[in-house]
Amino acid sequence: MPPITLLHNPRCSKSRQALALLEERGATVTVRRYLDQPLDEAELRGLIARLEGPLTALVRSKEAEWKALDADAGDLEQVVAAILAHPRLLERPIADDGQRAVIGRPPEQVLALLEA
Repeated sequence: MPPITLLHNPRCSKSRQALALLEERGATVTVRRYLDQPLDEAELRGLIARLEGPLTALVRSKEAEWKALDADAGDLEQVVAAILAHPRLLERPIADDGQRAVIGRPPEQVLALLEA
């Protein structure tokens, strides 16, 4: 089982649940508090390339920052620019094993990385 990086916000209950699920199953997890250590552009683009599911799921589109941008959540360049400028727009949690990445909404989604 490859190590998993969890893009994590400890204030988020879904993120805490995803971390607990991975740890309960013996996964090797590196926690990255993405608000304290935001992704750079290369990391973000790599994550998007590995992401399972639609690009629109990556954005917290109900946040005021997103609404103020009047951006298109389906437009890669707009999503990248928005998340780089406002890291809190990145949906959480995201589990990434370097080959695949999944958004933990619901938290059980992260377990898909353990099934491969």
